[in-house]
Amino acid sequence: MDLEIRPVKTNRDLKRFIGVQFRFYRGNPYWCPPLRMDEIRTLRRDKNPAFAHCEAEYWIAYRDRKPVGRIAGFINHKANKRWKENLVRFGWIEFIDDPVVSDALIDTVAAWGKAKGMTGIHGPLGFSDMDNEGMLIEGFDQLAIMTSIYNHAYYPVHMERMGFVKAADWVQYEFSIPPIPEKFEKAKSLVEQRYHVEVVKTKKKKDLLPYARKMFRMLNVAYDDLYGFAALTEEQMDAYTKQYFGFIRPEFISFVVDRNDDIVGFGISLPNLTYALQKSDGRLFPFGWYHLLKAINKNEIIDMYLLGVHPDYHGKGVAALFFYEMHKAYLDFGIKKAISSPQLDDNTKALTIWKNFPGKKNVRRRVWIKHF
Repeated sequence: MDLEIRPVKTNRDLKRFIGVQFRFYRGNPYWCPPLRMDEIRTLRRDKNPAFAHCEAEYWIAYRDRKPVGRIAGFINHKANKRWKENLVRFGWIEFIDDPVVSDALIDTVAAWGKAKGMTGIHGPLGFSDMDNEGMLIEGFDQLAIMTSIYNHAYYPVHMERMGFVKAADWVQYEFSIPPIPEKFEKAKSLVEQRYHVEVVKTKKKKDLLPYARKMFRMLNVAYDDLYGFAALTEEQMDAYTKQYFGFIRPEFISFVVDRNDDIVGFGISLPNLTYALQKSDGRLFPFGWYHLLKAINKNEIIDMYLLGVHPDYHGKGVAALFFYEMHKAYLDFGIKKAISSPQLDDNTKALTIWKNFPGKKNVRRRVWIKHF
């Protein structure tokens, strides 16, 4: 049957676009469904402040009136300016194991990018580093988390066939929760005294909110050299705070501040929500909230979402401070396993953290690139 690539024009089309992945992965034990309402917030122009410096289009591939793929195309003008390049991004890509479909989707984004003066295409990427990035190329039998992409094993085969090459790889670790390393305990007081820093003590969500924007501002500094990064605007910081801080548990978040109460390091983690999202099919209502609440309050797996240290404090033990506090909370909560967020495989400063934990590198994701 003939293949048809239809642009997403209406909110109803957008819901169909979001729904494609649920058709592709329903019943897959490793896939983590996104919250549908978060997908809408991210992809709608009137809800995502990234559209102040980004433009995007979305397409669904149909055959015999059934969706057989989808793709989003983005141009992040701020990122292109930061990295002195003219690249169109692709993301939210799904396709059946058919080269006709994958070719058509990529060609559609490439043509759109060329028409706007772009000289190459790379992805999977999103509007910002807060969106999920990278195509899974290793670890198809490992549990995905909210901050990571899951895809079928044939996807990278198609990318290589189309002439794409590696632009960047993210790796992910899984490790057990051991007793607190002795050196963390010794380092804590030493680091606090030597560098005049301390961990923020709080037990309520509302007490963390004043630090949210400070955290994102520090993230802009700490992540500035990471692949494809573009600094978050104040409006994006507010949007992400509203989107994600509703799910937090204060004991699993640790901010390290200097004597001016500015954040110099942070760790953000949350009980794993993958199984809860599978049960809820990505919906909060009518009963999805129950599964999510249950997972937040009782869980043996923790997901480590965001970690950061200000460049001025690299090598000074700041990471040991926030890990020490979170580690105590994990043990008190009964956490048995942790899954790290994806980290660039050449980010040696970040990757050295995991040498303190008994675990393994078990997942790899890739951003692909091809120039026109």
